[in-house]
This record gives sequence, structure tokens and C-alpha cells, in this order.
Amino acid sequence: MSTPTQTGGRFTFAGWEEQPVGPADTMPRLAHAMVTNSFTGAIEASDTSCSYAITYTGETSGTYAGMELLSGAVEGRAGTFVLEERGEFDSSGTRCRFEVVPGSGTGELTGISGSGGFDYRHGEQSVPYTFTYTLA
Repeated sequence: MSTPTQTGGRFTFAGWEEQPVGPADTMPRLAHAMVTNSFTGAIEASDTSCSYAITYTGETSGTYAGMELLSGAVEGRAGTFVLEERGEFDSSGTRCRFEVVPGSGTGELTGISGSGGFDYRHGEQSVPYTFTYTLA
């Protein structure tokens, strides 16, 4: 197995479409969001596809879990892989940790494993992320 590579970069939110699931005027409440992101840096992937299940425990606080399909490259190696993401949010921002879904890598990213995360502060246009990975 290869030595883990520590990397990073930035991403931007390219699109966010959120819909309530069930009653929208209660707490806690559920929502579903379809999100598009654009990654630069170690991960180069524009127009990712991401689906989040969101639990609001307050007007501006809660947790979420989701899957994000990234098609592009990691440090020049082309392919596709999926990230499983879990996070929490409040009025100041969002904290997220993610892991590569085992077996999801294709092309030159076949066998990729890894994890990372980001801390987003409301108002940021570009969000820094960390990503540590290995390729089998």
C-alpha cells in the first residue's frame, strides 16, 4: 500500500436547491438538498453532483449527511469517485468531514481511499478543504 498523501485546495458552491421533506413549519424538520460544487487544487472537479439529507434542530442549526460524486482528477490522475459526507451547521458556519466510498474510484483513481474535511464560515466565497488519500 502506498504512503498517504496530504493535500488540499478550495471549492465553491455552484448551486444549491433545497426542498422540505414533511412539514416545513416544525422543529426538528427535514430537508433534501441537491448541490453542485466546483473543486480546485489537489482535486480538480467542476460541477460535482451532491445530495444531502438535512435535519434542522433550530432555524439556523442542525446536521446533514450526503454523497458527492466527483468526476475529474486528483493531482493529475483522471477518474471518478464518491465522497460520503457528514457535518453540522449553526449560525456561524458548517463543519464537514468526508471519506471516499470504498470501491467508488474509476479510471486512474481505481482503488482510491481517503478522508478530509472543511470548515465553512458564512459569507466565504471559496472554502479551503483538506484531503489525505492513498491509491492502491
